[in-house]
Amino acid sequence: MLDVREPWEVEICMLPGSRHIPMREIPARVQDLPISDEIVVICHHGHRSQQVANFLVQRGYESVYNLQGGIDAWAREVDARMPRY
Repeated sequence: MLDVREPWEVEICMLPGSRHIPMREIPARVQDLPISDEIVVICHHGHRSQQVANFLVQRGYESVYNLQGGIDAWAREVDARMPRY
């Protein structure tokens, strides 16, 4: 899981096991993401993560997924104990 939210957002909540790289840093750090990995991209509501997922696919990544609804949907539908903002 690749969390592309801002650092202040990650301080509020984060899915365990996620890797945090803010969206603005992705172009400079794309080489840090193994192209063979399956990547689920996460943001607050799913818009930024969709942009990052599209960016990765354009660069040859094949197993890239966007977490629809973002971490907010996760908190509402999967883990009600997770803080929301």
